[in-house]
Amino acid sequence: MSTSKDKTSDFRAYQSQTTPHPLGLEISHASGSYIYDVQGRAYLDFVAGVSAVSLGHSHPEVVAAVKQQADKYMHVMVYGEFIQSPALDLCKALAGALPYPLQTTYLVNSGTEAMEGAIKLARRVTGRSELISARNAYHGNTIGSLSLTDFEARKAPFRPLLPDIRHIEFNNTQSLETISSKTAAVILETIQGGAGFILPEADYLQQVRRRCDETGALLVLDEIQPGFGRTGTLFAFEQFNCIPDILVMGKGMASGLPIGAFTASRTHMDTLQDPKLGHITTFGGNPVIAAAALATLKVLQKTHLIPDTLKKESLIRSYLVHPAISEIRGRGLMLALIMESAAIADYLVLEAQKEGLLLFWLLFEPRAVRISPPLTLSEAEIKQGCTLILRLLQRYENGGVN
Repeated sequence: MSTSKDKTSDFRAYQSQTTPHPLGLEISHASGSYIYDVQGRAYLDFVAGVSAVSLGHSHPEVVAAVKQQADKYMHVMVYGEFIQSPALDLCKALAGALPYPLQTTYLVNSGTEAMEGAIKLARRVTGRSELISARNAYHGNTIGSLSLTDFEARKAPFRPLLPDIRHIEFNNTQSLETISSKTAAVILETIQGGAGFILPEADYLQQVRRRCDETGALLVLDEIQPGFGRTGTLFAFEQFNCIPDILVMGKGMASGLPIGAFTASRTHMDTLQDPKLGHITTFGGNPVIAAAALATLKVLQKTHLIPDTLKKESLIRSYLVHPAISEIRGRGLMLALIMESAAIADYLVLEAQKEGLLLFWLLFEPRAVRISPPLTLSEAEIKQGCTLILRLLQRYENGGVN
């Protein structure tokens, strides 16, 4: 029988890691807002699989949908050839929840894959090649998505990447003149994630929309992280009076199962049929995962979980007042604590795990600590987690001593 030490050794030997020092918790099971290790210790989850586990771990309605569909069939044909009710019902439900003309959805396996599809669609519709994205953007790690970032340290080892990429400053309306008749698409995160959960200011997205209309460029909004209710509406763009031409989603769609999607008008999406099989995927729209996504959407639509994210945000902000926290960015349950220094952020994440609370970092802002819990997080659990954060910050001020 393998020991925990054996598992750690095997983890290092056989499974590729993305950092030299992974957190390395050995997971036994998870339920609701808690993850349990093999020693039986509970960890309050303020990360939710990096915004993916929308309804908490093993939500009964999602689990039931998965089991019911798995008993029927799990995979029968590549995407778009057979009529499979879970995928069709999910796409129809999304059309009912989205404003016109966002009516036709292509289901894929992840957010970054959805972004790749959106890039292809924008170039196909416009016949142009130039793509414009924001500085400090993060849209995924596949080659096309990676090409959109301006973080050279991440790009350099993988060049050559996509050509014809230009960058603008998020929230800077003067830089919108960069958008021209050569631009196929302007690709923005509705709320910048890796940069530190930065909200669009005033009418910024409306002005982007207007400039795209003037030049014939398409507007692609990346809702991979804020989408599916995390910021107080089903999608964050609904709060900024701006409808994109292509909507990209992922992460929280299926409460922890791998899925992504991009949605556009029927007219735009039809261009992917020319050439025939212009965009294909084997497992996109997988019926088991689509069933989980549909169950997630139904729960979000029939409960108060989405508007309650704003109440929970207010509660978190009311608790987390401390000199070491410079500001709290974001909206709903997509929040980032901006600490006075990166050292405090590192201390908080690592010490919180030791104390039974899971926090995490953001990609490009070293001072940031992520708070993106399941939307089902209770007020008592919010108090529990925030009380521990404050205690750890006080300990840090005392030189690491309680």
